[in-house]
Amino acid sequence: MKTVTRALFGGLAALLALATALPAFAQTDVANFPNKPIRIIVAFAAGGGNDIIIRIVAQKLQESLGQQIIVENKPGANAITGTDFAKNATADGYTLLMGATGAMAINPAVFSKLPYNSLRDFVPLSMLVHFPLFMVSTPSLPVKSVQELVAYAKANPAKANYATSSTPFTLATELFKQKTGAPLEAIAYKSSGESVVAVISGQVLTTISDPAPVVPQIKAGQVRALAVTGRERSPDLPDVPTLAEAGVPGVEVYLWTGLFAPAGTPPAIVKKLEAEIIKAVKHPDVASKLKALALEVVGSTGEEFGRVVAADIEKWTAVAKSANIKMD
Repeated sequence: MKTVTRALFGGLAALLALATALPAFAQTDVANFPNKPIRIIVAFAAGGGNDIIIRIVAQKLQESLGQQIIVENKPGANAITGTDFAKNATADGYTLLMGATGAMAINPAVFSKLPYNSLRDFVPLSMLVHFPLFMVSTPSLPVKSVQELVAYAKANPAKANYATSSTPFTLATELFKQKTGAPLEAIAYKSSGESVVAVISGQVLTTISDPAPVVPQIKAGQVRALAVTGRERSPDLPDVPTLAEAGVPGVEVYLWTGLFAPAGTPPAIVKKLEAEIIKAVKHPDVASKLKALALEVVGSTGEEFGRVVAADIEKWTAVAKSANIKMD
């Protein structure tokens, strides 16, 4: 009987020791995080707007965390390929997703089946920036305004095409087509950077792009800015009218770029990453580089960001439904 009692007490003591040790281990793990390189998955090709943004932020994040930040591009299928890859990564804080409006809020609105759920499969860390889009054309064509673009497209339907690399640009352009009747045909590219190059080279008539890859080209005179999709003109390019001012109301589009972790990432690691990301994006060096690209720096908390994602899914679902736009 004494042997059985000693065995029972010994087992209980071992369980108590383990229970005591687990929180200590978890605290030690978080205290030492990160102790190896962190990957950030970008679901777009290198050179696009989101890729440019995350590389600016990653450099400062690498300095503050003291570990290498590896930006890994996994483009394809309207950002679905890379987003799904990040969803299935180990939830330990060492693989993050650079999530954009298109993948996280518009894809759920326009695809009936997705391999991921933006709200269930990811933990929002911080919104980095938000911004309107710019509609541009090549200076080699006699198109100097939105109305001239529409007239040219109608008069030259064989040359009437547009570049797009993801659902936000497609949705914005399709709404523009519905409002104007312009017969533009979509040509797919892997990144918005490639879309801008296609306009410069004359492969396509126009594109609606995020600011990072196109604003430097506008300033250099490589492309002609026709309009901005915001409700107000961009402070960085005040001579560019809004689409509403250009005679096309109802195509108001703002996007954002942020960072997410796979669902199940330990809360303490999530909070540490959130704090470090906010600090990095708001650093004067980083903020000045982002603002020079006509981007508005945000640096929100994960909780604030999560509310925006949920609201935008609802908003874009309503837009897609009213415009009868489905990407399946």
